[in-house]
Amino acid sequence: MKNGAKVLFISQEIYPYLNENPYSLLGRKLPQVAQEAGCETRTFMPKFGEINERRNQLHEVIRLSGMNLIIDDTDHPLIIKVASIQAARIQVYFIDSDDYFKRRKGVADDKGVEYEDNDERCIFFARGVLETVKKLRWTPDVICCQGWMSALAPLYIKKVYNDDPFFKDAKVVLSLQDQDFKQAFKSNFAQKILMDGISESDLQTINQKEVDFVSLMKLATDYSDAVIKASKDVEPQLVEYAASKQLPYMDFPGEENYQAYIDFYNGLL
Repeated sequence: MKNGAKVLFISQEIYPYLNENPYSLLGRKLPQVAQEAGCETRTFMPKFGEINERRNQLHEVIRLSGMNLIIDDTDHPLIIKVASIQAARIQVYFIDSDDYFKRRKGVADDKGVEYEDNDERCIFFARGVLETVKKLRWTPDVICCQGWMSALAPLYIKKVYNDDPFFKDAKVVLSLQDQDFKQAFKSNFAQKILMDGISESDLQTINQKEVDFVSLMKLATDYSDAVIKASKDVEPQLVEYAASKQLPYMDFPGEENYQAYIDFYNGLL
């Protein structure tokens, strides 16, 4: 990859903070491979409640914390924590919130019941990442979105931050996975997303209806510059939808072919 390129990874899961699986390994390995290729990286994930802060040596970054994000007319304080994966020399930033993530697991509770506010958690995570990147005064060349909880980042980047010098030239790459959610978001989800720069006409894919996994990922595709099939069992209609947009596309390269992702990113620059 072009030496010195800046790559932002917005990942739903990263190993070893969450259990080892193809998604968490992708979140763990890609930043390392990118750095080894000469890139500068920043990596973000949600601070889910099952992440042990003491064992993983997380600590709050006071200078980045303290902002309030308004969602559905309610203020939610943004907390930023950080930890390092020493073996890979990777620093991971965690988006935390007493309202959305503290003492709460990923998508569902211990009984497998999905959280009713997963829609707002999705909004909070995407906006929290982008606001933190601005505070870091860091300008990414490529932004990689992995996992449905990152699905709103492309929309915000292209509509809310489209003229922002930190994001306006970045290439947004969406990795399609088969890790979904079952409980549809409520029909007012589109209204919760609205803010300066986003109008109802920008949300035709999801407007005035319950939002399921497929429609959320279609919305993410609408505002991405390229798409990767990051799992062999991705919903076929999502692949077809990406093809209909005539976006640069990479088929599933295999679970451990991380270099293929880096090569694809490089081709966008």
